[in-house]
Amino acid sequence: MLIAPSILAADFGYLKNEIDKVINAGADLLHIDIMDGQFVPNISLGIPVMEAINTYADLPKDVHLMIKNPENFIVKFIDLGADYITIHPEATNQLEYCLELIKNNGAKAGIALNPETSLDVVLPYLPKIDLLLFMTINPGFGGQKFIHSVVEKMKEANRYRELHKLDHLLFEVDGGINEHTAKICAENKIDILVSGSTIFDSNDIEKTIENLKKTNC
Repeated sequence: MLIAPSILAADFGYLKNEIDKVINAGADLLHIDIMDGQFVPNISLGIPVMEAINTYADLPKDVHLMIKNPENFIVKFIDLGADYITIHPEATNQLEYCLELIKNNGAKAGIALNPETSLDVVLPYLPKIDLLLFMTINPGFGGQKFIHSVVEKMKEANRYRELHKLDHLLFEVDGGINEHTAKICAENKIDILVSGSTIFDSNDIEKTIENLKKTNC
């Protein structure tokens, strides 16, 4: 199980220190949420913060674009160090083009599924992408509770991945991840857990990350 702390839950007054903490505690990736206040009802990190993070964080950067028309920003975020770029099918009418743009510029391509979005929407794209992100909260704000109805979608995706031998495709979950919900994800063969407040609010970040990883044992 790979652990991707969500920077959205960090103390932005001490962002470098917060990132150093999770790197030293054994995080595998950094999950960076980009919100524009239009696709989701919140505004979060943008280009200057991404640029700063890239100067002092050498972990792979898992960039989640919760923005309208992501095709206008994909190349810029890759230039700023994004290793993964994940987009929402509802955010663009050029989904195929966006995925090609990500891959052609050297990053790994992901698609995010909102809790109410059917898996059928993205089935034709699964052989072409590297990451499928299951949102287990409604995107826009951290600290929400895990939406258990998404688990059935995970099971369905696992059956599809196994049937079509898509061994390259990683499954990621974001939203309400703690030790209990991490176990549910592990049982459903999730590869990457995104966790924000559970990690950054912990008194022992190293132990918390270790416990989240152990759920896969």
